[in-house]
Amino acid sequence: LGFFPANFVGYYREKTKFNRAFCGLIFMLLLPCLYQLFANSVSIRELFSILPFQVIMLISPFGIRSMFRRIELETKLDQANEQIRELSKREERVRIARDLHDTLGHTLSLLTLKSQLIQRLATSDPERTRLEAKEMETSSRAALKQVRELVSDMRTVTMTEELANIQHILKTGNITFQYEGDEDFSAISPVTQNIISMCMREAVTNIIKHSKATHCAITISQFADKMRIVIRDDGKGAAKEKTFGNGLRGMEERLMLIEGGLTLSVHNGTVLTLTIPLIKKAE
Repeated sequence: LGFFPANFVGYYREKTKFNRAFCGLIFMLLLPCLYQLFANSVSIRELFSILPFQVIMLISPFGIRSMFRRIELETKLDQANEQIRELSKREERVRIARDLHDTLGHTLSLLTLKSQLIQRLATSDPERTRLEAKEMETSSRAALKQVRELVSDMRTVTMTEELANIQHILKTGNITFQYEGDEDFSAISPVTQNIISMCMREAVTNIIKHSKATHCAITISQFADKMRIVIRDDGKGAAKEKTFGNGLRGMEERLMLIEGGLTLSVHNGTVLTLTIPLIKKAE
């Protein structure tokens, strides 16, 4: 009959209750054996014949308890996996929204500048107007392609390509551009380059839309353990240092993915500094 209480002892989840019940089981199993041994009702050999059954009775509570604990852990693991899936979906939605904001904001700013230029040139220079309209068509098609690639998570932009895009959009906005720094970014991983490119694009888009600047300078410096990117303009400057809108907040979130950071300051315009740690690959 000891198998029945031994089975139910394992149902106790709390360690204190389990230990008390297990001690009670030991006492219940040993007391009859000791009583019959001292009463000379059975011999020691007969007691040894039931010893394997008693060992099984003493082990079974731990087996039952382990089984319930495993079931409980599996339930918690399923709940954690479900929560991770929900968080992954939420993060993916945020990422897509951020990418769309950065990409479309850049392209729509370019189209806005082109349309303003066309309005000014419509009567004075029809041939230039036709060329600018053709460029608007090309830019809109490129934007559509970028959106499709972003949604399918296939798009990666190198820093060299982004610098060329930046020069083009600044030229369209009648803003002079100056670049200083390295030309070779092959040692930087594609993921890091893509994140940096998106951040530079958002910064230049903000310059065109808000700063009323006439000059923009970008300096990229690579050190042994980090990269520093300084983006300056001679515009009216931010209304308040460390004032983060949606664009800057999105840049900060992107940089956090690669342990980077940004600082915003006002000194004869706006100065945005991006700092990204670099990881050296082993030979």
